[in-house]
Amino acid sequence: MHPAAAAWQEALTRLDRWFAAAEARHPGVIPCRAGCSACCHGPFDISAADTLLLREGLSTLDPAVRTHVRERGERLLARMRVLAPQWGPPWDVSALGDEAFDQLADQLAAEPCPLLDDAGQCRVYAHRPLVCRLIGLPMLTAGGDVLENACPIQEQFPGYHALDPLAFDLEALEDVELAALEASALALWGTPPDLTRETTIAAVAAGQEG
Repeated sequence: MHPAAAAWQEALTRLDRWFAAAEARHPGVIPCRAGCSACCHGPFDISAADTLLLREGLSTLDPAVRTHVRERGERLLARMRVLAPQWGPPWDVSALGDEAFDQLADQLAAEPCPLLDDAGQCRVYAHRPLVCRLIGLPMLTAGGDVLENACPIQEQFPGYHALDPLAFDLEALEDVELAALEASALALWGTPPDLTRETTIAAVAAGQEG
């Protein structure tokens, strides 16, 4: 694995440990489980660090599975192109604009992520991006900011929906992310590295983010 991808993956496990601690503190309350893919729908924008890590995960798949994932990514990109004809490879979100991307995401909110298998499980779970790990619990950052739970079905579970924000030092993770972004962008796109460049999971699945 590329050293930058490995470092970012290790940093992201902080969120996994935070989530696991919450599950231990609230047994039977948090419904997140393998096969629940309610939050795995719609286009997602991801950073250079996530892109490099996701590439590593895709490289571990069986070639036939990898081809299937690529085809699903291509189909989702084709739908994006219909809704935003001016947009295309390398699917740089900034080229479309945040407002237009948000509108696109709303229109495609029901589309499953290309990385899901037939059972609704992520094929590259250990390599999933930051955004995937942030969904599912409300967070209170070390700086006092509150990130609301983004689970789309949380209201079906009253105890889960009512959970108070759980403390996590997101700012410390963001400090690590800066170094990961620089190393990853350099590996992906060369010098000078573009730390702000974002693409979509579908583009990486289809191999069109380069």
